[in-house]
Amino acid sequence: MSLKIYNTLNRRIEELIPGGVKKDNPEDYPAVTIYACGPTVYDYAHIGNFRTFVFNDFIRRYLKFRGFSVNHAMNITDIDDKTIKGSAAASVSLEEYTQKYTKIFFDDLKTLNIEPVEHNPKATESIEEIIEILEKIDKAGMLYEKEGSLYFNISKFSDYGKLSLLDKREIRSGISFDADEYEKEDVRDFALWKAKKEGEPFWDTPFGPGRPGWHIECSAMIRKIFGTTIDIHIGGVDLVFPHHENEIAQSEAAYNEKFVRYWIHSEHLLVDGAKMSKSLGNFYTLRDLLDRGFSPRSIRYLLMSAHYKKQLNFTFEGIKQADLALERIDNFILRLTDRKSDDENHEVKLLTDKLIDEFSETVDNDLNISGGLGIFFDFIHKINLMISDDKISKIDAENILETVKKLDQVFGFIFFDNEVEDPDKDRIDKLIAERIEAKKNKEFVRADEIRELLKNEGIILEDTKDGTRWKRKK
Repeated sequence: MSLKIYNTLNRRIEELIPGGVKKDNPEDYPAVTIYACGPTVYDYAHIGNFRTFVFNDFIRRYLKFRGFSVNHAMNITDIDDKTIKGSAAASVSLEEYTQKYTKIFFDDLKTLNIEPVEHNPKATESIEEIIEILEKIDKAGMLYEKEGSLYFNISKFSDYGKLSLLDKREIRSGISFDADEYEKEDVRDFALWKAKKEGEPFWDTPFGPGRPGWHIECSAMIRKIFGTTIDIHIGGVDLVFPHHENEIAQSEAAYNEKFVRYWIHSEHLLVDGAKMSKSLGNFYTLRDLLDRGFSPRSIRYLLMSAHYKKQLNFTFEGIKQADLALERIDNFILRLTDRKSDDENHEVKLLTDKLIDEFSETVDNDLNISGGLGIFFDFIHKINLMISDDKISKIDAENILETVKKLDQVFGFIFFDNEVEDPDKDRIDKLIAERIEAKKNKEFVRADEIRELLKNEGIILEDTKDGTRWKRKK
């Protein structure tokens, strides 16, 4: 089996070959070099952003699951038009302003059980590398100056448009564009370095005082960390143009080598079938959802459950469906912990091996996590039937749990680190013990009172042959 991924650059599914040289096994390859476009830290990230960040985490986890090693960077954009405007409005320094939202962002990543990556470069810490690229682009004859700002001359880069498949007739050569973000209709020479303006942070350089444009920042940070061509560049589909197109142009113009081997873009997130917008009242940050009582575990499940190349329609009903899916998994694991028999069932090993093989084969096909989840739930169904027929021993259960833990290295939502112990656990356990004793003494009125009391608190009791289990309704 080999891992194959849709490459936006070539518009086809291709085998992942880290380093560009085919090897026999995943562990034989050099570390997969990954760069993910991180947040611009001017505000709270919204759930559309987190669909991309959860997807980034899934790729990282799955590569490691398949035996690859990973060298992963996700940048922090701490200087651009938005951060400067935000810090000015808040009457604080750019550093103080961006540090606040950087911390919030990393706290949110932890809440969603997103793994830390190896590198988190900041744009403001990469000025020397930005100047180096500017000098090389200038030497290549693709840079020009206008009123103290530097621009990339896209007409001199013959491959401009190869990622976004721009029609060359749309390109307005010689017309410069200062804004960091713009629409496809505005295909113009883009700013590499912006002249100093009153009230804005600036750096003194051989090209004069000023600050970097947004696009050059990522090229510089990639070069600073990896030094050469990288394997994978990830981002949302909205970054294909202009951001990623411009990254290719400036990087390949500067260094005359392939910039990225595989471009991977995740689709948009919709909310209730519409584009997320504050004016529509459907704009949510992660903390908005947590304040509404939704579990970060269920949010993670929902955000990663759909194929990355399909738009995900985010709804509150969808989170509730995620709750039910996770409840099914939790109940399955709970049943496994109740096994008493010591008689090993050799069929279990066949089923767990088949699960790993079929899961890998499915997800290897362009990261098909939705198909992989279907295989996992089919496995749960089969094992549940065997549990009901008392065909699963304690040893079998341990082997099954080890397999589930292995898959959760990819999922990250089963044995969820952020689920804290119920603060009322001791009191609830005492009430349940009292109820059990009341039933033994045929004090059924008191037993019913306790069940009703707990029910009103959202505690669900389940009486089994092995005792009473409880869980709090989400």
